[in-house]
Amino acid sequence: MTAADRFRAEAAKRILLTDGAFGTMIQGYRLTEEDYRGGLELGFDQKGNNDLLALTRPHVIAEITEAYLDAGSDMVSTNTFNANTISQADYGAEHLVRDMNVAAAQIARDAARAAEAKDGRPRFVAGAIGPTNKTLSLSPDVNDPGYRAIEFDELKHVYRDQIDALLDGGVDFILIETIFDTLNAKAGIMAAIEAGDARGVEVPLMISFTVTDMSGRNLSGHSIEAFWAAVRHARPLTIGLNCSFGAPQLRPHVAALSSLADTLVMVYPNAGLPNDLGQYDEEPDTTGGFIREWADTGLINVVGGCCGTTPGHIAAMRHAVHGATPRALANPPVRTMLAGLEPMVLAA
Repeated sequence: MTAADRFRAEAAKRILLTDGAFGTMIQGYRLTEEDYRGGLELGFDQKGNNDLLALTRPHVIAEITEAYLDAGSDMVSTNTFNANTISQADYGAEHLVRDMNVAAAQIARDAARAAEAKDGRPRFVAGAIGPTNKTLSLSPDVNDPGYRAIEFDELKHVYRDQIDALLDGGVDFILIETIFDTLNAKAGIMAAIEAGDARGVEVPLMISFTVTDMSGRNLSGHSIEAFWAAVRHARPLTIGLNCSFGAPQLRPHVAALSSLADTLVMVYPNAGLPNDLGQYDEEPDTTGGFIREWADTGLINVVGGCCGTTPGHIAAMRHAVHGATPRALANPPVRTMLAGLEPMVLAA
């Protein structure tokens, strides 16, 4: 049985839990620039380069991962959101990208294996891929709308390098998350498909959309429904939303996606909205209450947290969804569905 098959089997029994934020937890360690840098000779200030910690402070990443597993996570993600050559160029650390991804995957794999050995409950590892700081759909120059800072094939190559390293490190799934540009996601999807073809396997995909305004669109302007039409060809293991806002603001968009998707829905919101200092004040029990309502109304299969969430939030979610029935997969009529900024559905 493949990891994807085992994941689906577990998701049929109960609502599963993924993890919460890494950045929020790392901040609590109050690391110095020297802590981030370790013994590496790098020409830029490394403070804030969280992905580098898999190499320089692996015990920090391992402790955070283990804390989420202890809180109840069935799946943990790798601390690799910016572990790509585009994002690492800001730190002059492009040459370390493969090492970062392999090391982060191994840390998560070891922690998941140890947790599973304790109680026999299956644990899974998702290789996390962020959107990078470049967009394929929009020009960074208001005076030149046709200009693009990067081309599709270039971004696909960046993603492919990261995906190959994560797979070599032992992840079960590839999680393309915080998608603000649908075309960026398409590049990631193609990279994963090509990586699987090269290995003679199908790489299971988890795809997570980020709403950037209250209308429910991402930065490239796509609605939830249009986004699903654009990526459903990839047959993702999960589709869903992350980051964005707190759970109450996300709820109508979760409901819209839940009614459409014939696959598992995974949602991991922020711990509310940040305060004036950029901190997240929402307490675990508050978040858990919101998630309980999602569970009671059959909206989710997998749930967790994004910015501001901690193992305490995951533990509250575990309590909130305990005994709840997982969402039933949608079974929409077979129609041709195309995507512009809105979906276009052709009648049979």
